[in-house]
Amino acid sequence: MVEDSGVHELLQQWAAERSDDAEMQEVNRIKNAWLAEAPPSSTPGIPMQRGSRGGSSRGLVKVDSADPAYVAAMRKRAPEAPEALLAAAASYWQLVGDIAEAEQWWDAGISPLDQRALDYRAAGLTPADLGRRLGPMTVLQHLRRGSAAAWCVARLQRQRRDGVA
Repeated sequence: MVEDSGVHELLQQWAAERSDDAEMQEVNRIKNAWLAEAPPSSTPGIPMQRGSRGGSSRGLVKVDSADPAYVAAMRKRAPEAPEALLAAAASYWQLVGDIAEAEQWWDAGISPLDQRALDYRAAGLTPADLGRRLGPMTVLQHLRRGSAAAWCVARLQRQRRDGVA
C-alpha cells in the first residue's frame, strides 16, 4: 500500500475542527436548541415521488447515511480515523463509485478520506493516471504540489495524442 502522508494531516485537521473550544461549544448549544425545536423525525428521508396517477404522495423514503460495507473497508485502511469521518467519506464514495474504486485510489496514493480524490475523479483522472509521468514528476507529485487536476488531464491527453504515453 502506498503511504498517503495527507491522511495523518487530514485526521489532525478534522480533530482540530471538532475540538471543544468555546466557539464550538456555543455552536453545539445553538444547534441542539434548534434541533430540539424541530418536529421529531424517526429517520432521515427523501420525499416520495408522486404516484402514477399524479396524486400527491405522503411519506419519506428511508436514507442511510453510509453503507456499512464502505465504512468497514475504510476502517481497515485507517483504523485510527473517527467513525464520523469514515461515515462522511463513505457516503460520498457510495454516490460515485464502488468500494473497489475507492481502494484503487488509496493504493495509487490518494486517500478516499480526502475530498480531493473526488475532485480528481470528476476532472477525468483515474487511479492509474496518478503514476504516469508528466516531465520529471508523476501526476500524483504534481497534484500534491498544487497543480490543477484539469491541467494534469490536459497534459495526459496531449501526451496520448502525441504518442508519448
